[in-house]
Amino acid sequence: MPAEFGPWPTVYGRFRVWRNTGVFTALLEGLIAEAARRGRTDLSLVSVDSTTVRAHHDAAGMQVDREVLDALEEAAAEEEQARQKGAARGDGTGRTAQATPGGKNGDASDGGTGSA
Repeated sequence: MPAEFGPWPTVYGRFRVWRNTGVFTALLEGLIAEAARRGRTDLSLVSVDSTTVRAHHDAAGMQVDREVLDALEEAAAEEEQARQKGAARGDGTGRTAQATPGGKNGDASDGGTGSA
């Protein structure tokens, strides 16, 4: 990792905060919406990390009708509104902590140390 990004625990901590608050989802949805406004949407090209994206082989080159695209944008806007309402009520993630038998909150990503 380049030194200008800082120590990896700091970078990982920022990543977790951004992931939990929906920054990456909002960025992707914003890019799709802007491309749609410009008439340049091709959802077959949308991918952030292709190592985790699974699609049926028939999905290659899929063309999306304007009605379907409008419905997708409307659903994304409704989801964002619901997420914002949830974030205003809770911990900023729209999720509630789940207690586990060990007394931890269920987030195994910090190795059980409780630090980010």
